[in-house]
Amino acid sequence: MWEKEIDIHQVREIRTRTTVFLGVGAIKKIDDICADLKARGLDKLLVITGKNAYKKTGAWGHVQEAFTKHGIQYVHYDKVTPNPNTHHVDEATKLAREFDAKAVLAIGGGSAIDAGKSVAVLLRYPGKTAQDVYEFAFTPKEAAPIVVINLTHGTGSEANQFAVVSIEEKNYKPAIALPCIYPLYAIDDPALMTGLSKEQTRYVSIDAVNHVIEAATTKTTSPYAVHLAIGVMWMVYKYLPIALKEPKNLEARYFLTYAALIAGLSFDNGMLHYTHALEHPLSGVNPNLTHGLGLAMLLPAVVKNIYKAKPATLAELLKPMVPGLKGKPEEADLAAHGVERWLFSVGATHKLADEGFTADDVDKLVCLAFETPSLGGLLSIAPTQATKDVVWSIYKESLHPYSK
Repeated sequence: MWEKEIDIHQVREIRTRTTVFLGVGAIKKIDDICADLKARGLDKLLVITGKNAYKKTGAWGHVQEAFTKHGIQYVHYDKVTPNPNTHHVDEATKLAREFDAKAVLAIGGGSAIDAGKSVAVLLRYPGKTAQDVYEFAFTPKEAAPIVVINLTHGTGSEANQFAVVSIEEKNYKPAIALPCIYPLYAIDDPALMTGLSKEQTRYVSIDAVNHVIEAATTKTTSPYAVHLAIGVMWMVYKYLPIALKEPKNLEARYFLTYAALIAGLSFDNGMLHYTHALEHPLSGVNPNLTHGLGLAMLLPAVVKNIYKAKPATLAELLKPMVPGLKGKPEEADLAAHGVERWLFSVGATHKLADEGFTADDVDKLVCLAFETPSLGGLLSIAPTQATKDVVWSIYKESLHPYSK
């Protein structure tokens, strides 16, 4: 296969609206990035991270060395958690404003990156809060420059215009899509990801799979989004089992990282629909729920619903996981069962009931899917009509495995 001829140790630039440095050893590019930031007068940064990963991965040592070399001053916010909320963003913004930060460096997975993007917006809008941003009280047109060191192969947030932050008091988990929050630079170094646990490895890659199944089947999709999606599906199918068995396998991490990156570009162009619109209420209600697990629990029922609208596209996308599909609408059940079997084969065996959700919760989840700011927009571009009855059925069918 062609990927065997790719030198994973050669750091390459992937040029989108963000310049992404991809490859084993890409973390060393932080030196060049800091030199450029200094030349632009961006020598005071907010660094935003979770508690530990920025150190455990080895990224922080390279960052500190580059900061010292180029005279970069910084203040550090390290309280970002999975499914970050508006309070995290407001705390980090207060710290950044007091320091007079000129730019933001986010080190972590999607949570740290999305929180960093949100702070970058608020640095340009004194007096505004994260809740203002995520309840769409205004439309931001500017953000401070953002640099990302990505530590997971899942979200694609390092090179797209999306960010997600929860409004904890309302169980809302809205998404924003703003051209001003494309990062200036991003680093995708697979060597920083070899310490991901099996659970993290599994669910971040399942996030990428959901990104492309949705992006390739929205009403707003494009050939570009579909073409990227096809590549993502076979890469995840091939390399996720290897990474689960051999966490230090750099080739597997490299291609999962690349797959996640281009999955982010795919949904940056094609957008998303059911699975993300319905997962956000799940982790809005339960912030401890892993995003990728929420998506995995919903995906088979979503595939069953949308297959009749996009049979040829889905047959092509699902070919690695569900071989033999002919692209006929009557294959919807076959496709859904096949997707669930593949998810189970990589360890994603939980359904909603396993995570404490019951039939009594479904009505509330449906309401949140339609009431949460931004999610109605995703539902409006689903390939089938996203009525409340349809959403209710997807949640209900996701409570237990199809085999039951």
